[in-house]
Amino acid sequence: MRIIQLIDSLEAGGSERMAVSYANTLANKIEFSALVATRKEGDLLHQINQNVSYLFLNKKKQLDFVSLFNLRSFVIKNKITHIHAHSTSFFFASLLKLICPSVKLIWHYHYGNNKILPKKRIIIFRIVMPFFGGVIAVNQNLRLWIENNLKSKNTIYLPNFPVQTKVFEHKTQLFGIEGKRIISLANLREDKNHFLLLEVAQKLKKTYPDWTFHLVGKDFGDDYSNQIKKLIAKYGLEKNVFLYGSKQDIGNILNQTSIAILTSKSEGLPVALLEYGLYKKAVVVTDVGEIATIIQHGKNGFIVDSNEVHVFYQSLLNLVESETLRTDFGEALFDTIQADYIAESVMEKYLKWLEIS
Repeated sequence: MRIIQLIDSLEAGGSERMAVSYANTLANKIEFSALVATRKEGDLLHQINQNVSYLFLNKKKQLDFVSLFNLRSFVIKNKITHIHAHSTSFFFASLLKLICPSVKLIWHYHYGNNKILPKKRIIIFRIVMPFFGGVIAVNQNLRLWIENNLKSKNTIYLPNFPVQTKVFEHKTQLFGIEGKRIISLANLREDKNHFLLLEVAQKLKKTYPDWTFHLVGKDFGDDYSNQIKKLIAKYGLEKNVFLYGSKQDIGNILNQTSIAILTSKSEGLPVALLEYGLYKKAVVVTDVGEIATIIQHGKNGFIVDSNEVHVFYQSLLNLVESETLRTDFGEALFDTIQADYIAESVMEKYLKWLEIS
């Protein structure tokens, strides 16, 4: 097989990271693995392995025919058999199918919450669905939704998987006291619900003011981001909550922390949670998406209902007060990830599925 991973940007989001992970992992398993970014490059450019062929199209508008024919030339030159389109790149992939009908299309549906999709977007999905040989969903509920609403005849659920990131010379140094840091890996987007995090931080400051929260993820400089910063000031959390923006040395950052959290309102299967497990972090997370398939409450982490501020705080307090519990949860979560969510097992299912798609 000769496969392109197609993604709109290389900014550090979940779908973008998975596109890079697929391309890197497949490079050692198939004849040819490539990654094509259509619209924008970003920090993840430096995570692409040398044995992955890379193309940036610099697409300026939705119907950019120069970019479209550049992609067509790349496909023909490299004898591509499959294009694996991630998230919003599905539409550009469907345009390519019109001028390059021999290539097979696969769409990877990364949206955590299909319920908030506008009707216009769903109509577009239905129009282009016949161009695709199959759809990959990031959780089981989405798989069922795709089958029922988009009438896809070939849909599969494949979990995300964690990978070790490259080591960079520049290493982020977190603020706060060693052994008393709490990490949140999440871009500053509304569905990540940082407001819950700040309410919990406000409570923890009263009981354990020396523990600090470290928010790593892209800051889009929008209203949501501004609200977060205003609340940090309003709650007096300037010395308890730190914003770092997007970072590449995730392993180094996780090694400086003791507890990891996710406060999301919606998710698929968050890559951040898998990375927490890979680095043996004790976690408190919300019960959204596929998170409950990984976290067994009280065994390998704490999982609470979304927006339950007091329960989230109490769970976090349990970890803050017990180093033994943090160690036990971290080890247990690591074992869970190694058993069911490693690249090898996902790739085996993926390649078998592609053969019949």
